[in-house]
Amino acid sequence: MKKLFPFLKPYRKETVFAPFFKLLEACFDLLVPLIVKQIIDVGIQNEDKPYIWKMIGVLCVFAVVGLICALTAQYFAARAAVGFGTSLRSALFCKIQSFSYAETDRSGVDTLITRMTSDVNQIQSGINMTLRLLLRSPIIVLGAVILAFTVDTTGALIFVVVIPLLAAVVFTLLLIGFPLYHRVQKDLDHVTGLTRETLTGVRVIRAFRREEEETERFDKANREHRRAQKLVGNISALMNPLTLLLVDGGLIALLLSGAIRVESGAMSTGSVIALTNYMAQILIELIKFANTVFIVNKALVSAKRVENVLETPGGMPVKYPENSQKTPEKFPENPIKNPIENPPKNSKSNAVVAFENVSMTYEGNAAPSLSHICFSANAGEVIGIIGSTGSGKSTLVNLIPRFYDVTEGSVFVLGKDVRAWDLSKLRAQIGVVPQKAVLFRGTVRSNLLWGNENATDEDLWAALEAAQAKDFVAEKEGGLDAPVAQNGKNFSGGQRQRLTVARALVRKAKILILDDSASALDYATEAALRAALRSLPENPTVFIISQRTASIRHADRILVLEDGQAVGIGTHAELLKNCPVYREIYDSQFKKGGEPV
Repeated sequence: MKKLFPFLKPYRKETVFAPFFKLLEACFDLLVPLIVKQIIDVGIQNEDKPYIWKMIGVLCVFAVVGLICALTAQYFAARAAVGFGTSLRSALFCKIQSFSYAETDRSGVDTLITRMTSDVNQIQSGINMTLRLLLRSPIIVLGAVILAFTVDTTGALIFVVVIPLLAAVVFTLLLIGFPLYHRVQKDLDHVTGLTRETLTGVRVIRAFRREEEETERFDKANREHRRAQKLVGNISALMNPLTLLLVDGGLIALLLSGAIRVESGAMSTGSVIALTNYMAQILIELIKFANTVFIVNKALVSAKRVENVLETPGGMPVKYPENSQKTPEKFPENPIKNPIENPPKNSKSNAVVAFENVSMTYEGNAAPSLSHICFSANAGEVIGIIGSTGSGKSTLVNLIPRFYDVTEGSVFVLGKDVRAWDLSKLRAQIGVVPQKAVLFRGTVRSNLLWGNENATDEDLWAALEAAQAKDFVAEKEGGLDAPVAQNGKNFSGGQRQRLTVARALVRKAKILILDDSASALDYATEAALRAALRSLPENPTVFIISQRTASIRHADRILVLEDGQAVGIGTHAELLKNCPVYREIYDSQFKKGGEPV
């Protein structure tokens, strides 16, 4: 909890006032049995009605003041807990936003969702209950024992026997239940993961008629979670009957000994009533305390899970390799199995992006996803990247904006190792169109302004025109202010792709990465998009990833990847002649004579 305490600092007053007013309420509750004792022993015994009414008035005053104290304490506790939860949730969200791709992969999206929702709610409830009851209950128990001795020393000895037994039961159950809460939260992570996966892939599930299998898979995980919850619930449920059994035994002992002593005149009737009231108070408060401790234990488990996220180093670490500040004088030769004839010379002066002996291995993978990649891209060049599924195409371009770090070698952008760049400045030079077209709820304008928040309407329309999206946006009611539903569901797949391209073009970046961003476009639209990219005034270096040779055949150079290795680089014609892998991909998509299959 040490890392979480700073989030309570703005609520210092609330964390003091909440338990303070609860203690005031506890004091008034402790005085009630003494007043009842006086009513019985003095008022009723002497038939003194004015005294009885006076004491009843005092009880009413105590009740009103106690209610005010309770409401005030509840207000301050809720204010502190909700404010803490809000601040923690915001900090957690900001922390997650700072994670690199590797850190997000390592933590798991499902776990992060659970920690931002369920775990933060558990901590919030724990703080609320701590401020309200964690101090009140022990004070009531301790005060009841002390006041019981002031009422009758002999009768109060029963308390000395009952309370340690109650404490033993409570803490034994707590020690058993505490580790089980961790398992419950892990099971909840699994259920959340399955829910997210099923909702994301609901169309695929229905297309393949896998509803029953997915339902059974979810039910299995849900049943396991239910079993864990029931086990914890059963242990918690033992609290009430065991504590009631002990307290009822104590009450029976009090009444038996009290009846005998009242009969002999050694004890008053009011004293017996007062002691039974104190025993009842102890019972109620111990049950409250046990439930509070259960909630606090759950909160502590959740706090540990949230702390783990907050302690994860956010963002990409700043590294300064020895050669990070300059582009190498001479790039290593490309280790390509089928090199082209007369490969282009790499120039230090105009190399915008350079890969120097780059290898990349994802965490937990034994085999590298990229191995010894060496090539460079010059200003204004269009670089096509092609290869089979899993060949490392997306991994390669993800290294340019440093979404991942290389495990060997260096990636240079504008003559500087990406690990020496400030991330915000590096990514300001790059426009990225990811594989999955993602739009956010809002308007067309609000989505395009992600590329450049200072862009004018003229800039937005120019980007839409280059992305071949101007026509359908202009036809929409509102134009740039046309609404966009969550994930862009009110646009077709091709329209979403063109809007994401326009969003990247608004940035007017020096480097443009299109990761299979034309897969939903027809050939004519895609050809128009490629032509527009070549005529952009900022003359960016463009990387086009595609599974289709038709999409990249007109690129200045094409890099062919196979199992993470570069097996060819050159123009379309050169690769057809010298690269069997590229020729095989081309032949699988085109008939002899160049017609599409």
